[in-house]
Amino acid sequence: MPKMKTKKSAAKRYSLTGTGKVKYKKMNLRHILTKRSPKRKQDLRHAGILSEDSARKVRKQMLPYG
Repeated sequence: MPKMKTKKSAAKRYSLTGTGKVKYKKMNLRHILTKRSPKRKQDLRHAGILSEDSARKVRKQMLPYG
């Protein structure tokens, strides 16, 4: 049986933590930042963690060897 291919688009968007959680970068921090409050921008800088049901799908289908 051949190796499963990793979805490269998913590999660029998600990464796995040591405990197996799926990490991603939050959106809305690219341009037109003047209307966002400093507190909101500060929160968007930190990585987000996917919920367990979404993370299961990403790990199984898109990052099979992750």
